[in-house]
Amino acid sequence: MTPTMNADQNPSTTENGTFQAGVFSEWLGATLKALKSGGAANVACGDCVGCCTSSQFIHIEPSEGKTRNRIPPRHLTAAPGMPTGHMLMGYDKKGFCPMMVDGKCTVYEVRPRTCRAYDCRVFTAAGITAGGEETAGINERVKNWRFSYPTSRGRDEQGAVKAAAKFIRLNAKLFPGGRIPSQPSQLAILALKVHAVFLPANQAPARTDRQVADAVIEASRRFEAR
Repeated sequence: MTPTMNADQNPSTTENGTFQAGVFSEWLGATLKALKSGGAANVACGDCVGCCTSSQFIHIEPSEGKTRNRIPPRHLTAAPGMPTGHMLMGYDKKGFCPMMVDGKCTVYEVRPRTCRAYDCRVFTAAGITAGGEETAGINERVKNWRFSYPTSRGRDEQGAVKAAAKFIRLNAKLFPGGRIPSQPSQLAILALKVHAVFLPANQAPARTDRQVADAVIEASRRFEAR
């Protein structure tokens, strides 16, 4: 069973001051399940506000009426390229969420679904950062998460996630239109969804990069269909 964690809890620390991210296989299974269902992430944020102070645009869906009612209209703008009703909340001159006051979220109980689903461990899992200097707060926590691996399965799975992220990033030309996720979070999540393609048991010795890319596309389609 995955340990219960939430943003009100402090993450367990190790002897060298890093943070316990959980058993990798259990975390991966729970995260993929949440991605399929649209459920919230279960993260022990403690006092970390990295994602709230890293110049993030927050997507707010039309169904999130309680959230929108708590956010002053001046902080919202129509989400480009999305249907009417989808909004984005920006950030202030310091890159902070405008709903933060004295380091605390003032709408936590009705915070946007985007915030509820955010889990910076996806970057640790994929071996990438959340971005550049503007995401320094997130990257610091990403650097200090530590997964545990009771069996070799977990190490194989994380190795596959990292391999997926690296392959996609280096082989954009093999994907339709030469397009791959432009945001690190999108790349990390895609790597989770298609990681099985890169598991040792699924490695074919004579597979070309074109065949691997086709397998990634098919795995992504299967995941979304489920």
